[in-house]
Amino acid sequence: MSIVVTGATGHLGRQIIEQLLARGATASDILAGGRNAAALQDLAALGVRTARIDYEDPATLDAAFADAEKILLISGSEVGRRVPQHAAVIDAARKVDATLVYTSAPGATTSTLVLAPEHKATEELLDASGLTHTVLRNSWYTENYDETIQQAITTGALLTSTGDGRIASAPRRDYAEAAAVVLLSEDHDGAVLELSGDHPWNFEELAATITEVSGREVRVDQLSTEDHLAALLSFGLDEGTAGFVTALDANIRDGLLAGADGTLSRLLGRPTTTLHQHVRTLLAE
Repeated sequence: MSIVVTGATGHLGRQIIEQLLARGATASDILAGGRNAAALQDLAALGVRTARIDYEDPATLDAAFADAEKILLISGSEVGRRVPQHAAVIDAARKVDATLVYTSAPGATTSTLVLAPEHKATEELLDASGLTHTVLRNSWYTENYDETIQQAITTGALLTSTGDGRIASAPRRDYAEAAAVVLLSEDHDGAVLELSGDHPWNFEELAATITEVSGREVRVDQLSTEDHLAALLSFGLDEGTAGFVTALDANIRDGLLAGADGTLSRLLGRPTTTLHQHVRTLLAE
């Protein structure tokens, strides 16, 4: 089976390649693609094929997909440009009638999550494409808070406007393993899988976990959305980034990242990695 992994130079893509190999995929059957060809060299050392893939360059898509049976479309990182980029990938996949697996967002078609609209549009394109496809609606990556955790150990405080909102996160490795499971099977063709960690946590629990693991007392400073925005701007963040952070915190406060139905752990055949395990590993490194 020929499998193409787009966005393979990113953190998630690299781990998906590793998980495919760990689960017995033949290296020469895997093609790792990314915009930066030089960044693919360490993956080539694993024996996988590599190719330059640029979502905005259809010729690179056609060349990389020539013998593809399955394609993993890792959503683009350029907010505001992702729908046409994803459409180009879908069009190229249709030329070879490949099965397509897409990394989406929680509740993409119904959620008011700030990240949802482009994923909703992509899922609609997939539904209209006629391609056999699977949607992996990945919830939050625990690594998204790695820098926050490190800063909290230094400052002794977590600044947030999430209230008591919970986050059903899991590390990228868990999502990568799930993607490998789906790519190596036909059992999930046509499915929309809501993937999240087993144990949603809030910022009070995050602070308690950092305190326990690091030995540094960490408190939570809860702010209103308006005060949080003002604080981030005073720290030098640009208005767009500060607005995105506070909008996301408002989504968390409203419960939009709290969903946990066990689908991810069932795919893995084990519990998802807990917040405590992740923080312990992060600080050990």
